Amino acid sequence: MQLQDKYRIALLSAYAVAIHSFESMLPTPVPWLRLGIANIITLVTLVLYGFRSAMTVTLIRVILSSMFIGTFLGPGFILSLGGGVSSTMAMGAVFSILPRLFGPLGLSLIGALFHNIAQLFLAYILFVQQIEPILIISPILILLGTITGVVNGIIAGLLIKNIPKNKSLSKKS
Repeated sequence: MQLQDKYRIALLSAYAVAIHSFESMLPTPVPWLRLGIANIITLVTLVLYGFRSAMTVTLIRVILSSMFIGTFLGPGFILSLGGGVSSTMAMGAVFSILPRLFGPLGLSLIGALFHNIAQLFLAYILFVQQIEPILIISPILILLGTITGVVNGIIAGLLIKNIPKNKSLSKKS
């Protein structure tokens, strides 16, 4: 990986960490509910620079943000890590297999769905261990994830169109 590529990943990660940290300060009706706007950076990175770069940005964002906001290795960190990794993997798989079928909006919706499913699964396995609360909260999370997935996909699409297409980062992975 070239120095310029490392610089871009660091810069994109810094944007994602800043957005994630800012988002954690916003009041929400439920303490663990977030809009996921930092995932916009992951999606932009995936489309412009490939899966490896997107996963790197996701991991850096989750780890550093949780350290900054004081949730590292806690339940919030575990849910964020599981959701972020599964979301990035799902978007990366779809984008590599069917690159022309889904644009940023479709990829964002796939990412939001997998993010929510992973978090619900982890919450069930590690914390709740009762299916009833998970079944009650699932439709609400999926609905909110769909709404934020649409908004994030639209914003990511606008960013992708307006960012210079200098693709020196390797898209091989």
